[in-house]
Amino acid sequence: MLPCLPLWKACNQQVDYLDKRHCNLLAVPDDILRYTNTLEELLLDANQINELPRGLFRLLQLRKLTLSDNEICRLPPDVANFMHLQELDLSRNDIEDIPENIKYCRNLQVVDLSSNPLQRLPDGFTHLKNLTHLGLNDVSLTRLPTDVGSLSNLESLELRENLIKYLPASLSFLVRLKSLDLGSNMIDELPQFIGSLSSLEELWLDCNEITELPCEIGNLANLTQLDVSENKLEQLPEEIGRLTHLTDLILSQNQIEYLPDGIGNLRRLLILKADQNQLLQLNSNIGNCEFLQELLLMENLLNELPSTVGHLKMLSIFNVDKNHLTNVPREIGNCSSMGILSMRDNRVTHLPTELGNLKNLHVLDVCGNRLQHLPITLSTCNLKAIWLSENQVQPLLKFQQDVDDRSGHKILTCFLLPQQAYLPERTDEPVKDGTVQAVPEDWNKDILVTFASDEGDPHAFEESHFVRHNTPHPKELRARHGRLTKKDAVDIYVMPDEPQIPKEDGGSNGPVYSNENCCSNESQSSRSSELSAGSKASTDPVGAADSD
Repeated sequence: MLPCLPLWKACNQQVDYLDKRHCNLLAVPDDILRYTNTLEELLLDANQINELPRGLFRLLQLRKLTLSDNEICRLPPDVANFMHLQELDLSRNDIEDIPENIKYCRNLQVVDLSSNPLQRLPDGFTHLKNLTHLGLNDVSLTRLPTDVGSLSNLESLELRENLIKYLPASLSFLVRLKSLDLGSNMIDELPQFIGSLSSLEELWLDCNEITELPCEIGNLANLTQLDVSENKLEQLPEEIGRLTHLTDLILSQNQIEYLPDGIGNLRRLLILKADQNQLLQLNSNIGNCEFLQELLLMENLLNELPSTVGHLKMLSIFNVDKNHLTNVPREIGNCSSMGILSMRDNRVTHLPTELGNLKNLHVLDVCGNRLQHLPITLSTCNLKAIWLSENQVQPLLKFQQDVDDRSGHKILTCFLLPQQAYLPERTDEPVKDGTVQAVPEDWNKDILVTFASDEGDPHAFEESHFVRHNTPHPKELRARHGRLTKKDAVDIYVMPDEPQIPKEDGGSNGPVYSNENCCSNESQSSRSSELSAGSKASTDPVGAADSD
């Protein structure tokens, strides 16, 4: 081994990359100190390290250090030794404070401190002029440094899941910023200077308290993705039509009633999600979004769809569940790329025959409507699933051809057609015709079940002498009629109507029980036969009614 030792040392001196991720390490390995002059990348993610030793900071050539998903509680001031460090990942640890002298790591370009209980950043943090990507998700930040605009090279800023309510004005100086994530904060007003971020391509504002978007948002000419879902928006500015590079527009879970006419200018739009709003109608200019592939409009108040929806040749997913639609425009048959069409829980009474033109349609969901039949042309579609009922087990059903009595046209029908009007279960607020009705005073009173023949009978509602008893368990029956189960038992069973009184008998068989209403042997035998039949019937889960 001794002759090999120098060679082994020489090999170690050339190591510049070391990956110790997912190794269940409890501490930083001591052997990494052998590579102080060569090691440039050290990956220690997903271990159980809780302390950073002083020797770690002797790796002066280190350019990348990742320590995410550990149990580190403190970042020592020695971090200033990493003069060449370009990437630092300390996310998902328990670090409460970042040392002030991190400002000496001036070559840092990527820093991720997400999921640490930081609450604040040191003042010297904004001295990291070369920083391009900064991750501060879920660090309990209540505010950003007032001079955050000093990070002039920043291209990506992630601030999701914090407690930020206001944005500093210096944010407008980040003219190279391409991605800004402010989702899940407490922002109630978006400042006008947001329009100064001319390079912005992705803007995430979901899960805030924003009530309106400033008109200046139209200045973000390079914006491709905009997410303002789960806010309190009631309308969109007309200037949103100037975002001509927009491909994804997420408006879900707001209070928007109308889409602006400028929506038709978004010619590159691929995805539009406007579900769970208060849309009363769909702007007909939507037909100009000729590259639209996914349109989600669930849970709105739409009564109809514009005929221009037929211009969406590239539309592959169209969902208008839980609206108030009564018909479907025949122009929908022009959406030649349609693969999924869902219109669940509306008031549609018939489907246009033009649906047969959708040769790529493979899923059709029309549960909870009022369809009488389906058009015969659906048989030409390449359907893999067609849903007509909530209780439907198989995705495809066997349909039969029939003729519509009114039009004389051929139709498709099955055992689930015609669909019945939806009757909700009894609740505290009964629903009738789509509106909430007042609860009647006698709602919780006992309901009497009567027969049609009883309507004119004055004694129909008198109390019955029959009493409903629980069906006995078979084991209980055998115990009750034990003698019936014995082979040698006499086929007689007396059902006493009055208490039995023992009388002394001179015989050796003990006391004899007598009863004035005792049945004859013949009647007893008949009664035994009835009981035998009753014993079999008692295994039925429906209980029998016995006379008092």
